Amino acid sequence: MVRETPQNEKTPFHPRSPYGVAKTYGHYITQNYRESYGMFAVSGILFNHESPRRGAEFVTRKVTLGVARIKLGLANELRLGNLEARRDWGFAGDYARAMRLMLAQDTPEDFVIGTGETHSVRELVEFAFGTVGLNWRDYVVLDERYTRPAEVDLLCADPKKAREQLRWEPEVTFEELVTMMVESDLRLLSESARPEDEPFSPDHW
Repeated sequence: MVRETPQNEKTPFHPRSPYGVAKTYGHYITQNYRESYGMFAVSGILFNHESPRRGAEFVTRKVTLGVARIKLGLANELRLGNLEARRDWGFAGDYARAMRLMLAQDTPEDFVIGTGETHSVRELVEFAFGTVGLNWRDYVVLDERYTRPAEVDLLCADPKKAREQLRWEPEVTFEELVTMMVESDLRLLSESARPEDEPFSPDHW
């Protein structure tokens, strides 16, 4: 239910989950302390930032872990919800660099950080399975239990302000990011003595 696409620093918030509501509170309380007490406080409006350290409850990591488990013979299916939702996914390392640049400015300002590109969950799944030579259609099962009651159909950042004022640009592409995460999870599961007992097993998702 976004008012405009892409979304910039002036786009009104409309959180669609308890997680999003909490993030919105963090943004406004940061602004409040900056304006009330003159603190150097900045709010980074970070779009989805991913890495091999992402929690398994997030769809990117759920997919890459699922692909690794299937490739290694530890699972035979991956259950997902809405494949058509589109997100602006970037590499967390790039976003951490943006945060540092925000804090190095002479005056505190808020910045949208994102790639300005969107990809569907379907594209994520297709590419992740493709990195290990598998066809996702042979393994993905659509399960309505994983469909959100209030879905966000499309998120796309407008990082123009960050590019112009911070001279920030993302360096890792979507394809490089997904490959990085799949390869990391393959190593993680391969090196674990008992992967089925680890917190990244499906029983803990």
